[in-house]
Order: sequence, then structure tokens, then C-alpha cells
Amino acid sequence: MITIQENKGPGRAILAGLNTKKSKEEYDISMRELAGLAKALDLEVVSVMVQNTPSVSKKTLIGSGKVQELLLEIDITDADIVIFNETLSPMQVKNLEDALDTEVLDRTGIILQIFSQRAATNEARLQVESARLQYMLPRLVGMRKNLSRQGGGSGRLSNKGAGEEKLELDRRHIEQQLKEVNRKLKSVEKERSTQRSRRMKTDIPRVCLVGYTNAGKSTLMNALLSRYGANRSAGKKVFEKDMLFATLDTSTRKIAPPGMPPFLLSDTVGFISGLPHSLVKAFRSTLEEAVYADLLLEVIDYSDPSCEEQVRVTAATLEEIGAGHIPVLYVYNKADLAEDIRIPQVHDDRIYLSAKDGRGIPELLHEIGRLTAL
Repeated sequence: MITIQENKGPGRAILAGLNTKKSKEEYDISMRELAGLAKALDLEVVSVMVQNTPSVSKKTLIGSGKVQELLLEIDITDADIVIFNETLSPMQVKNLEDALDTEVLDRTGIILQIFSQRAATNEARLQVESARLQYMLPRLVGMRKNLSRQGGGSGRLSNKGAGEEKLELDRRHIEQQLKEVNRKLKSVEKERSTQRSRRMKTDIPRVCLVGYTNAGKSTLMNALLSRYGANRSAGKKVFEKDMLFATLDTSTRKIAPPGMPPFLLSDTVGFISGLPHSLVKAFRSTLEEAVYADLLLEVIDYSDPSCEEQVRVTAATLEEIGAGHIPVLYVYNKADLAEDIRIPQVHDDRIYLSAKDGRGIPELLHEIGRLTAL
């Protein structure tokens, strides 16, 4: 057990995990990501507990001894939520909350909470609601029990955005809600498809930014917009902030650099290891911007020691959405923070640059022009 001292926040979280086959270094990366997800919800991480064992408890994921350790740590740290790095079954959530007498979320649950908070457009809100209802359905019995035990549970993270009344709905009502949300979503997706078809009728190349969350996709898009945004696009910067999943909305802008043909540049929602399948499915219409692109710019945080793992996760997600065949230019961003490379540099299908200070932008444009002209 490692206790972490951080600034006091509105919620105190213990992170828990079960490492069955990964190396310590690999699993530490995953747990650091989980800490980043907790931070994105403004939670204070007060303790981290990892059990290393090849066996998994069907009842509680971790062993009974570790459950007792967690119970003691909750008492010591005054934690009000335990976040597991693994996906928990509805029965495991129920059993753990019974044993720990506190709220329990898994990796899928916390990502859903972040998406719920960040959804700004009607399409994003519908997409998140669809994924949330799918996640909630098999967990309804345990949620109702928690609601009764905690007298409403209005402060629970797993209830936020849903409300007490929704948690008391029966399965049929939730299924009806899901059907209605998906109906509305199909209507919005149809409109997006129409807009995409209109763009595809032009001869303008389509370039799409993809990659891990917080790798710098929005920063790169804004760097290009501020220099080469066409007409009204020049002033339409996208939201950027140093946090996981700062934006969920797909934005498309026209970039018109002098001396080369213009192209359409789209930004997409970021990826992360363990991104819930329900979210990938719900956000398929926005992620499909990558499927119809002529070129993908995969933005990678070169300053992150686990950047090659980010490349692997992104490749797997692109395959899942059907974009694995699209040509890729690997954009190693934040290379200015590393000491082992001089920027800008271009090597085959890789470019090393800094979107923040603009070093490497001209070289990037040259590569985009070259690859979209093929």
C-alpha cells in the first residue's frame, strides 16, 4: 500500500488494481493513467493498492485479504470512493460495496463520468447517454440497493447526471430510454453523414487528427488554424487544455497554406487504454471522420515514456472502427521536452515537432502535401 499526499479536493479516492500478467512497469503505466482519470474528475488520490496474482476472485476481483486491507485503508484515509483499474462485473461491484461500505467504480465507470461532464454538444450528450444506459442496465439491481442503503446517494459519482429517479427505473423503462436516445442519435448521425458526403464531393484532401487523449491534437489544430486557417476558419479555434478528454467534439476546419493546395482538417475524441467498447460504439459516427480521411495524423506525446504503448492502443482502436487501412503520418509532439532529439526532424513516416511553439509546422505541412498528393 502506497499513501499519496496531494492537495485536498472535493472527493478522496483510493485506486485499486489486480495485475495478473503484466510487468510491474507496464501495470504502473496503466495505474498512472487511472490516477489521471481521477484527477480529471477533480478527485484527490489518497492511496494506491495493487495485488499481483494470476488468480481472479469471481466475487470481488481481488482476494478477501486485500478487501480487508482496502477496508482498513478507507478508514485511515477517510476515502469516499474506490476506483478499480479493471472492469468489474455487476456482482463484483455489489459485493465490494457491501464489504467496503463505500462507492466503487471501475475504469469504464470513471471514463463514462468524465465523458458525461465534458459532453458539450447535443450529439456528444446523446452518445454519452447511450453508453451510460448500456453500462447501467446490468448494474441496476446493485444501484437500487445502494440507493436504498445510502438514503438517496445524491453525492455518489455513479449517480451524478442520472439522478435518484433514474436509478429507480426498472429495466424496461431504461431499455425504452436507450431506444429513444439511439433513435435521436441516428437522426443526428444522418445529418453528420450528409455533411460528410457534401465534403467528400469536393476534391479537397481530408486529413484527420487521431491519437491518445492529451497528446496535443487540439494544440496542433489551433497552431495550424492560427497560421493557415481559411477565411472564417482562422478565428474558429478548438478548445484545448492540459487534461484527459478535454473535448469530445469532432471539429473540421479548412487549412489553406500559401503555395500548396488547401485541405480539411478534423480533430477527434482522444483514445486511452481500456476505452469502453460502448463508448467506441456510441461515438462511432464522430470517429468515422478517421475512416473517410485521406491521411491520418497520429499525434503522440513524445515526452511520455509510454508513448509507444500509446501508438499500440491507437492502432488497435483504429482497427476497431475500421480505419486501420488509412495512411498514417506519426506526429511525435512535445519533442521539445525530450533531450534525445533535435527538432524538427522527419524520418520516413515520422515527424518530431512542438505544436506549442510551432517548431516543425512547416515541415509537417510539406509532409501533408506530399502524402495527400500520392
